[in-house]
Amino acid sequence: MRLIIAEKPSQAQKLAAPYPSKKKKDEIEISSCARFPEGAIVVWAVGHLCELQEPSHYKPEWKSWKYESLPIVPDRFDYRISKGKSKPFQTIKKWLHDRSITDIIIASDAEREGEAIVRLILRLAGNKKPLSRLWISSLTEQAVDRGFADLLPGDQTVPYYHEAMSRACADWLVGMNASRAYTTLLKTIGIEDVFSLGRVQTPTLALIVNREREIKQFVPEPYFEVEATLQKGRGTFKAKYTLGKTTKLKTREQADAVVNRATGTAIVRSIDKEDKTEHPPFWFSLSGLQAEAGKRFGFGAKKTLDIAQKLYTKGWISYPRTDSSFVTPDEATLFPQTKARLLKSSAYAGLKDVLTENPSRNSRYVNAKKVSDHYAIIPTEACGDVARLSGDEAKLYDLINRRFLAAFAPPAKLEKTTVDLMDGDDLYRAKGTVVVSAGYRQVVEIKSKDVELPALTVGEPLTEKKVEVLSKQTEPPKRYTEGALIMAMKVAGKQLDDEELIHIMKEVEGLGTEATRANIIDGLKKRGYVELQKKELVPTDKGRLLIDVLGDSILASPAMTAKWEKRLHEIGQASASAAEFIDQAKKMSIHLVEEAKARVESANPEGYTIEARRFGKKSAARPKASFGVCPNCGKGLVEHPKFIGCSGYREGCKFTMSKQVLGVGIAKDELKQMINGGQSNVHTFKKGDKTFDAALYLEKGALRFEFK
Repeated sequence: MRLIIAEKPSQAQKLAAPYPSKKKKDEIEISSCARFPEGAIVVWAVGHLCELQEPSHYKPEWKSWKYESLPIVPDRFDYRISKGKSKPFQTIKKWLHDRSITDIIIASDAEREGEAIVRLILRLAGNKKPLSRLWISSLTEQAVDRGFADLLPGDQTVPYYHEAMSRACADWLVGMNASRAYTTLLKTIGIEDVFSLGRVQTPTLALIVNREREIKQFVPEPYFEVEATLQKGRGTFKAKYTLGKTTKLKTREQADAVVNRATGTAIVRSIDKEDKTEHPPFWFSLSGLQAEAGKRFGFGAKKTLDIAQKLYTKGWISYPRTDSSFVTPDEATLFPQTKARLLKSSAYAGLKDVLTENPSRNSRYVNAKKVSDHYAIIPTEACGDVARLSGDEAKLYDLINRRFLAAFAPPAKLEKTTVDLMDGDDLYRAKGTVVVSAGYRQVVEIKSKDVELPALTVGEPLTEKKVEVLSKQTEPPKRYTEGALIMAMKVAGKQLDDEELIHIMKEVEGLGTEATRANIIDGLKKRGYVELQKKELVPTDKGRLLIDVLGDSILASPAMTAKWEKRLHEIGQASASAAEFIDQAKKMSIHLVEEAKARVESANPEGYTIEARRFGKKSAARPKASFGVCPNCGKGLVEHPKFIGCSGYREGCKFTMSKQVLGVGIAKDELKQMINGGQSNVHTFKKGDKTFDAALYLEKGALRFEFK
């Protein structure tokens, strides 16, 4: 009889579903059948049953958080049963040593963590029986039975276990040493809080903090455009004055001169039409799905993964923790079956006439060389009706289904038109797009923002209804949303948010893995390093302080951490040594402890206010009056996350100054200028439908606008 070890109870039920079986309290018994002539027992873990030992397991002095006790570098790494998970471990151990069991099938999720979960159990339980591996990307009955018919040899997937162990041990070393070093040292300069640092989470935080720094340091530059509103029949369209290749003018005087030269009539000089083909998008990898769900629905990265995991467990979509947007030719043979099943749903029945293509031989979707562990996230041949779902589950499932079906539709055909018009010697240019054939756009329901120009002829005169100056200014970089940060982590912060470009790149070195990035972002929020404001990730004072203290430390370097991820991947491919990697991690941990002292000694905590979280419990931080003198009462001013306030508020002083005015963020140096009697930089503010340019200043402690 064979013992099948699943990762969780719901997965165990799916694995037993194709066969005659009986569910008991702690296992599922599969009766004798064609696939299992002697029957089988299915048992399950509950996620990670085993975890790395605490530092005190190795040395008593490593129990307390003291800088003098660092570095923590054990000679070996030991594991223990996680608290509260002894019962499922004992059930698995009992069956492992049962004489009726001839061999073991590892049937956890087919990826590194799934490999580690079961192999650690086998290690702690003292297994000596032969192993084989179930490796599938779908939990449909057909996929499960096909997987059991084609089991992998047990030693074939061992490198994935070595990769997972290397990652866990390296993270443990860096986290234990860096967190304790910076927490204890920062305490000596008055920062009472627990600082968690990590091999991946800290460079990810650095991405967010550095982006915020770019935004705060950004100095907007004003520029001007001249726009003409042209009459054609009963309708109008707009064209912009163009000089060379740009529409931007540096001064108002230049723009006013163009307006003053306007004669009221513009002549069509040329009409250039270009046909464009717009291909359907790639299928989803996890990061692609997280980015799109964030953009469409405002879903956080972890929420997207959690919903996708539920859909996978239902057997409706393929395995979600994938970094591939392609499928294998074998999987492509199931396309007709999946498509037919989806079209039975009323949600997609109307698309039947649009789905005229066959993507099974299209390398844009089918490419075995670009599938490593798992193929793209697509609906399975056993997919259910979206109408059976509701709320967020239905939204995400529909998104996956439509992206899949789009590959069966032809490309969209567009006609892009550029019209040049002359008013005297001044050139005005209008651009428009006509959707000749919507193609796949009908499937993914793209709302077109294209501007359509009227029919025009060369030499035709048009009346200028209005010619006006548009006052604009350059804009700072955008803050990361969770979806945008996932993509930035995938390319280690490189400016690559174009899906096509990421696919073209031969090698991308990223932060974390598809499976871990969502949890990293979630951890940054839980630890008080970042806050979510209007779907954007904003670093707190605690997060900014940590990255400022770290400076150019290797621990804050996305590029260096990405190189580590590359080496871990090589370990999983059996082309790099796990022992050498752990040795490097030990050396790095020792280096981090040594450099922490110098970095904290040169740190300047002034201007940061941190709400302390001592080992999970909030405690009052000691605010420092570090932002100048209150203009009302003369006491020190304290910086809070969203405003500057007087330290004498308990004595009745009500002075506060917001860091945002009408949605515009005011930089720290500008706030200090205002407190000292000066003005801020000129900003463009918006109130209702109106915008205006103004500087800010204080008058008797009250905020005033100096209109420009």
